[in-house]
Amino acid sequence: MHGVSQFARRVALGLLATMVAGAAWVAHADEHMYREHEFREHEFHDHRYLDGRYHHNHYYPPYGFVFGAVPPGFHIAIYGGTRFYFSAGVWYRFDAPGRYVVVAPPFGVVVPVLPPFYSTVWVGGVPYYYANNVYYVQSPGGYTVAAPPPPNLVVEQPPSAPPPAAPAPAATAPPPPTTVAQGSAEQMFIYPRQNQTEQQQATDRYECHRWAVTQTGFDPTVAPAPQPAAKLSDYRRAMTACLDGRGYTVR
Repeated sequence: MHGVSQFARRVALGLLATMVAGAAWVAHADEHMYREHEFREHEFHDHRYLDGRYHHNHYYPPYGFVFGAVPPGFHIAIYGGTRFYFSAGVWYRFDAPGRYVVVAPPFGVVVPVLPPFYSTVWVGGVPYYYANNVYYVQSPGGYTVAAPPPPNLVVEQPPSAPPPAAPAPAATAPPPPTTVAQGSAEQMFIYPRQNQTEQQQATDRYECHRWAVTQTGFDPTVAPAPQPAAKLSDYRRAMTACLDGRGYTVR
């Protein structure tokens, strides 16, 4: 009986080794298929590669896949001395000629454009742009890769707009408001007094937000709720002062 038991154990271990080797071979063969050219989404229509979060519903290669080239129209981003290639929501690291490895981008790296397909979600009234398990926020010079926000703070519907402001005497009504931040209990809205473009408004909102965070040590876009009302009040005062100095009315 002891000999039979040993034999059965050896057979089981042999089968396990065969299964592991077979799975590794399939993964290697699957990856090898794409080493001769760049990533093409239509070739990845497999549930393993589908990103369905926030109804995004696009396909991406997993981290670690190797391609022989990056797609046309890529952008180069250098961060921490490392060169990254960004194209269609996929990030690559150059390893050797003809070897571009799919990687997760580092937090803080900036790209000039968003992926061609993305989903917009909202965190504390601030839009985050999502694609391929990466979150982007608008910043000077483009879009910055951000740390994933706490799931309980993410909403997929934009903040509701307030009632339109009454027109001033002998003047037209102010332009539609733009949401700039939302704390645990309320929102802020700004009205451009100097006909600033939407791009300028976005830049001013971001820079004033970062300045207010620096001054108060409080960031409503990442701080877990609930927060003391004093922190939000200090943040609002700092934001109001900054935006007022740049030609906006804050309500």
